[in-house]
Amino acid sequence: MRAVRIHRFGPPDVILIDDLPLPSPGSGEVLVRVAASGVGPWDALIREGKSKVSPKPPLTLGSDLSGTIEAVGPNVPDFNTGDEIYGVTNPQFCGANAEFAIASASMIAKKPERLTHLEAASVPVIAVTAWQMLFEYARVAEGHRILVLGAAGNVGAYGVQLAANKGINISATAGSKDIEFVRSLGADVVVDYQMGSFEDVVAPVDAVIDTVGGDTRERSFRAVKPGGIVVSVVSTEPVHQHSGIRAVFFYVEVTTSRLNTVSKMLDDGKLAPHVGTVLPLNEARRAHEMLAGAPHQRGKIALEVNG
Repeated sequence: MRAVRIHRFGPPDVILIDDLPLPSPGSGEVLVRVAASGVGPWDALIREGKSKVSPKPPLTLGSDLSGTIEAVGPNVPDFNTGDEIYGVTNPQFCGANAEFAIASASMIAKKPERLTHLEAASVPVIAVTAWQMLFEYARVAEGHRILVLGAAGNVGAYGVQLAANKGINISATAGSKDIEFVRSLGADVVVDYQMGSFEDVVAPVDAVIDTVGGDTRERSFRAVKPGGIVVSVVSTEPVHQHSGIRAVFFYVEVTTSRLNTVSKMLDDGKLAPHVGTVLPLNEARRAHEMLAGAPHQRGKIALEVNG
């Protein structure tokens, strides 16, 4: 089978397409014939050797996938051969950019019926990240106010949609070309971050959903009510002390239960996936060049694997 591999850490040109033997699922695992696989910023961190969870090379890149179960290992009661599934391969976030992949049964779910495999492969990490940020860490609910930093990005866009579905008042930041897109997702106020200080414009919020980090995250504390929280998935650096305001950083935990929650909203039409540039498996290096700044369409980059 073909697989997107690295044998050493480095820039996109370390990526190779290798031919590997078909793997076999172990206990609690399934073998997936991959129809489509996602490419995200965490894949670049793994490729560069900056991830805290991935193994050392040689390794197969990729975590998000959608496809059909080819074989089921022992101790997998909830899935069968032939099931169409989506989710994440493993806690090391590797192995999905291949024609076949081993996935932990605890990190996949039945594919939403309304979605194509390409759409489903774009969902797992970013949608579950947004869900955890909002409802498990910030614990926002109807009537709360939030600020989403980077709302046109993949996690931010899900954050806006999820919050809008719960009756949460949403302020958001985006570039000028993305303002109407973010409004269409359900944001009440969208501030062009290129035009001034967002923290002086938005009304005080209960929580900040930070997908930008750095100085932007630091400035966002000025927009938070006492007792509020800033939740980030991009900045691990310590923040300055802000009296009465909490700060949290976390790594996403993709589980069957969380995916099932997202799936229902997708099938009910309450969430819409946003697939960006689609490439064949053998152009994975180009996908990583896009992560590094090469032009690409808005939305999640995806690899079409088995048609």
